[in-house]
Amino acid sequence: MKVNINSVHFKTDKRLDVFINEKLEKLSSVYNNLIGSEVTLKLGNNGNPDNKIIEIRLLIRGNDLFAKKQAKSFEEATDIALDALKKQLQKHKEKLKK
Repeated sequence: MKVNINSVHFKTDKRLDVFINEKLEKLSSVYNNLIGSEVTLKLGNNGNPDNKIIEIRLLIRGNDLFAKKQAKSFEEATDIALDALKKQLQKHKEKLKK
């Protein structure tokens, strides 16, 4: 699966890129119809410590799945967003079975 990571107004650390890629690869091993994913990393300017924002769009046949989450770190936001995407994938699988 192709993973495209974009960061807005900053350069990502190599470890963060590897972390996100590994998490998305695990997800693609569970659901094999993923075409690719687009990840956008942003820093919120609201002044509170939970200013790391991640947006993940999973490209699948038919509709894309999307999750946007905010947390204290990009790793934590990634985990939360992937949990939401796993739920969306389960619902998508159930629709396909019907």
